[in-house]
Amino acid sequence: MPKPNHIELPTGERIPILYEDRSVMAIDKPRGWMLVPFSWQNTDRNLNAALTSSIAARDFWAKSRNLKYLRFVHRLDADTSGILLLAKSPGALDTFGDLFEGRRMEKTYLAVVCGLPEPREWVCRLKLAPDPMSRGRMKVDARHGKEAETHFRVLQSKGNTTLVEAHPVTGRTHQIRVHLAQSGHPVVWDEYYGSQPIKDDEHLGLRAVRLCYVDPFVRRRVEIRAPMTEFIREYGFDMPKL
Repeated sequence: MPKPNHIELPTGERIPILYEDRSVMAIDKPRGWMLVPFSWQNTDRNLNAALTSSIAARDFWAKSRNLKYLRFVHRLDADTSGILLLAKSPGALDTFGDLFEGRRMEKTYLAVVCGLPEPREWVCRLKLAPDPMSRGRMKVDARHGKEAETHFRVLQSKGNTTLVEAHPVTGRTHQIRVHLAQSGHPVVWDEYYGSQPIKDDEHLGLRAVRLCYVDPFVRRRVEIRAPMTEFIREYGFDMPKL
C-alpha cells in the first residue's frame, strides 16, 4: 500500500511529512497548532489530539503505515512553523528525548526581527525562568533561571527588519524569542515579547528549518530540512546562502 507524503486530518488540512524512518517521523508543522496533552480541550487546534484521533480512526495516512502511536519529541510554539519530530513508539520517544536533553540535536531556525543588529554574529546566554506575573511568558532570571544558550547570525537586512539565523544549544520555552528581545531585536509580530500592534494577517516571524543528529539506533547521521522560500519571501527577503 503506497504511503502518502503528508498527513491528512479529518478537517482536510494536509501536513507535509519531511522525513520518516522506523522510529520517527518529521513533519512541517503549520502555524496555529498547539503542542499540549491530549486531554487539554481548551482549543480545537491541539495537534496531539488531532493526530491521535486520526490514527484511532485508521485514516489512510496512518493505516498505510500501520501506525498506532505518534507523539511529539520536542516542542514548537503554537505560532512557530517548521520541523517537528514525532516518535512512533514510547521507546523512541524516550531515546530521542534524551538526544534533545543531552544537547545532541543541532537545531536551526530562521527569525525575522525588528531593527538592524550591529554585530553580525553574537551569542546570548541569559538564564530563563517562567514569569510569575504573566502566565505563559518567560523572563530573564540570573539567579533562579535555567541555563540557556543561543547563537545568532545576521543573514540579510531590508528596511527596518533583519533575517537572522538562530542556533539554540538548549531548548527552553520561548528561548529564541526572549534572547532576541533581550538583544534589542524582538521577533516581528511577537505578542509576548515585542511592542508592535498585531493584525490578523501578521504572523510570528519564526520557523524551524533544520534538524541534524546521529540516529541512536543505527548510528547514521540524519539531516532534516524544511522549505524556506515561502517563509523568507513572506517577509520580503531574498533566499540567503545558509
